[in-house]
Amino acid sequence: MVQKRALISVSNKKGIVEFATGLSELGYEVISTGGTKRALEEAGIPVTGVSDITGFPEILDGRVKTLNPKIHGGLLAKLDDPTHMLQLEEHGIEPIAVVCVNLYPFKETISRQEASVEEAIENIDIGGPSMLRAAAKNHQDVAVVTDPLDYEEVLRQLKEAGKVDGETKRRLAAKVFRHTAAYDAMIATYLTELAGEEFPECLTVTYELKDRLRYGENPHQHAAFYKKPIEEGGSIAGAIQLHGKELSYNNINDANAALQLVREFSEPAAIAVKHMNPCGVGTGETALDAFLQAYEADSVSIFGGIVAFNREVDVRTAEKLHEIFLEIIIAPSFSEEALAVLQKKKNLRLLTVSHRGEKITGRNLVSVEGGLLVQDPDLYSFEDATITVPTKRQPTEEEWNALKLGWKVVKHVKSNAIVLANGHRTVGVGAGQMNRIGAAKIAIEQAGEQAAGAAMASDAFFPMDDTVEAAARAGITAIIQPGGSIRDEDSIKKADEFGIAMVFTGVRHFKH
Repeated sequence: MVQKRALISVSNKKGIVEFATGLSELGYEVISTGGTKRALEEAGIPVTGVSDITGFPEILDGRVKTLNPKIHGGLLAKLDDPTHMLQLEEHGIEPIAVVCVNLYPFKETISRQEASVEEAIENIDIGGPSMLRAAAKNHQDVAVVTDPLDYEEVLRQLKEAGKVDGETKRRLAAKVFRHTAAYDAMIATYLTELAGEEFPECLTVTYELKDRLRYGENPHQHAAFYKKPIEEGGSIAGAIQLHGKELSYNNINDANAALQLVREFSEPAAIAVKHMNPCGVGTGETALDAFLQAYEADSVSIFGGIVAFNREVDVRTAEKLHEIFLEIIIAPSFSEEALAVLQKKKNLRLLTVSHRGEKITGRNLVSVEGGLLVQDPDLYSFEDATITVPTKRQPTEEEWNALKLGWKVVKHVKSNAIVLANGHRTVGVGAGQMNRIGAAKIAIEQAGEQAAGAAMASDAFFPMDDTVEAAARAGITAIIQPGGSIRDEDSIKKADEFGIAMVFTGVRHFKH
């Protein structure tokens, strides 16, 4: 009769004593090494050391202990192959029926800012992935477990049927290869960044399931939300939900857009978003002031929208927010009194996201059919731009404030984009149009009388002078745009004709 053996070597020891106890009670010889072996022995579980099996001691500070034919032969032997079984007998190797391994804490190590490169390297597991991959390859004969959540089911099947069924073994094997692939992807990313490679010949990325969503953009589309293994500060993936029903696919997209924009502001700001475009942006001395400005910017579109703050929501702000229907409110924090007010609406989602001043530095990844587009995030700020004023008139101080606000916002509006703003809020937004004059007309129409005296921001240059003329006829007094058109001179002349101050930044902000 083939000896029943289980090999256990884990970094995450959650539930391992109970799992090993169950295996031992079922007659399995437990093989282990290092810290796992000590933990099991302390719990009173009979354990055979790996060195006793291999006849070779651990060497190189534990770097080599399981890389041995006595181990890998037992993992890879096909029990229904007479040749394999004969070779095992010839070399004194016994099959291993259960493998329980999880890996050195590489992710946890590099998550610590103070961790050195040497620490990171030492936490690259070699033997663990080798055992997992070997067992998973031979999953017809080996039950391989890497996730503590699977311990209970494996023990149940072993107790009830004396074996783990083939379907479960295959599911566990697939999980192993996902686990080791994700582990290697994190290592590859870490070392690639250390090596300073911008676009390597092979891009390996990994994400972890955060939520299964009810549906995608539409009810007939299945969807899920994945997050980076190591969270970047201030992201929607790291948000903490305090109240309300679960987030939808569209909620997450809109919330992400709101967070990207609210990070642009150091002063108190409130951002209202619908369909991934800002519909109202306001600034002020307090969160309440900022929200009132954002609400006045477009009191129609904000209905059913998402509002993001970069300051705590206090009770006075909460009372104003409570007056309208919103899907989500995002803030660094909510006062207890504010929560009491807002939680009266059972479906209103309340999220906290830290705003510690970090800039998101990860690459933007966009899927296309058959491929993936990768680019740096658009972090270019007004302070980075080379500002010139080609018109006869310079902007006034008030106009500069409006131009800066508009330029911050237009970067986050779907192209072609035009934003009209005063010094405290947006007054008109034209988003996602096929031509620039069309975007301008929408923004001007939305602004109405508020266009007079406002500033206009454009995400790209004016190919003709028609947008400048439309701005002038609406009473707009200042314009900010990248410049760079072969017909810039026409726009400059038109601005001078109407006494408009126009600013060139030299920077385009397309957003598709």
